[in-house]
Amino acid sequence: MTPMSAPIAIDISRLGVREYTGTERYTYELLAALAKLDRFRAYTLYCNGLPERLPTLGPNFSLRNVPCPRLWTHAGLGPAVARDRPALLFVPAHVVPLWHPPSVVTIHDLGYLAFPEAHTAQRRRELDLTTRWSLRAARQVIAISQATKDDLVRHYAVAPERIRVVYHGVDQALRPPHDPQCLAELRRRYALDAPYLLYVGTIQPRKNLERLIEAFACALPHLEQPPLLVLAGRAGWLSSAIFQRAQALGISKHVRFLGYVPDDDLPALLGGALAFVFPSLYEGFGMPVLEAMACGTPVLTANGSALREVADTAALLVDPTNTDALAAGMLRLTSDANLRSALRERGLARATMFTWERCARATLDVLLASFA
Repeated sequence: MTPMSAPIAIDISRLGVREYTGTERYTYELLAALAKLDRFRAYTLYCNGLPERLPTLGPNFSLRNVPCPRLWTHAGLGPAVARDRPALLFVPAHVVPLWHPPSVVTIHDLGYLAFPEAHTAQRRRELDLTTRWSLRAARQVIAISQATKDDLVRHYAVAPERIRVVYHGVDQALRPPHDPQCLAELRRRYALDAPYLLYVGTIQPRKNLERLIEAFACALPHLEQPPLLVLAGRAGWLSSAIFQRAQALGISKHVRFLGYVPDDDLPALLGGALAFVFPSLYEGFGMPVLEAMACGTPVLTANGSALREVADTAALLVDPTNTDALAAGMLRLTSDANLRSALRERGLARATMFTWERCARATLDVLLASFA
């Protein structure tokens, strides 16, 4: 086969997990948008076990299951693409295999450098080595924000012209909820018996949740009708101290941990919140911020990493290392209806600027340019 007639290979191994978070959602939504956009070029999707769910794909997409219990990227994917000889390999959320055709890789963040204490020493070494290898092996690199691109240039001396910034999109299903019965049913199922401030994401140290809980404790005495602080997401690295913090501060009755929330519940959970709080110390993008905005929920977020870039002027930005600033921000949002209304309108407008179709078009441009 000539290079342009050979298929484009895509590593979709991230879709093999049951519960999607950032990189899995990126892979799924980008694949769905790419399938709608390009109905002519051939694509082969490589996986380690068949995913439970896939987006609607056209006849130009084929699935290649390569079961491999260990070291799938190098022992499974690498030999498979060596045999199949695709024109190009796209790795949206993993590592480029040792044997590879011309490749494009997406780098999501360098959190292990920005927040090393959230990873074990061994895990930091693994992430550093695999990132270095992927940056060396790939013809082109996609960064999901300018902040991530800047980090790659700063820490790994990648030539800026090899990196293309391609923003995420927002799920079209995320819209302000208009069904009171749906909202009431969700509140009943999750026992949300008061207005609530909401965080959605992995429960882990770099999300700054201990400080968020401490700031909430500082704000509580100043609130006549205190809301709940609701944290939704699966437990991540070193999360035990976060779960214990509310009890240590004596505010357990005001703090709820929901665990992982299915996608179908997110629009109502986000849209029913008084405000969304996301004070993460470091993000490569910050998709939950845009998802909350798309649901019409006012947002408080950190003024650093990619969060300032993504939120722009559509959120209340605070210093995430300052507990008093976080407490003051939560007080403003709970007490100032005009501020919430203004942020709601700005957020809705901001979210429309990020679409998966736009992400797919820009990604396809990078892939096709890498044939040369």
